[in-house]
Amino acid sequence: QVQLVESGGGLVQAGGSLRLSCAASRSFFSLNALGWYRQAPGKQRELVAVITTGGSTNYADSVKGRFTISRDNAKNTVYLQMNSLEPEDTALYYCNVKFRDYPGISDYWGQGIQVTVST
Repeated sequence: QVQLVESGGGLVQAGGSLRLSCAASRSFFSLNALGWYRQAPGKQRELVAVITTGGSTNYADSVKGRFTISRDNAKNTVYLQMNSLEPEDTALYYCNVKFRDYPGISDYWGQGIQVTVST
């Protein structure tokens, strides 16, 4: 079982920044993809950002230009730099890691970390 430990959340004023981290207990050697998702109260979980093994990234339209996903393979850690935060970014944020485990993909989730943006 892979453990994912998230950190960096909290309360910030609109326009501020936060950096989320997610450290995995397993090497990124057989990585398939890394992602950040979020779930606001009363809403479905949605994809925020994803980065593939090859380094390709994809972002939700609502965060493009404000959020940046990155990874440090040496530390088995994925980051989400969040700038120009808006109250609408308030949600529980989850990291997701997918590994290539023959014959399929193994999927792991963090416990979630709260981000609250005040006006």
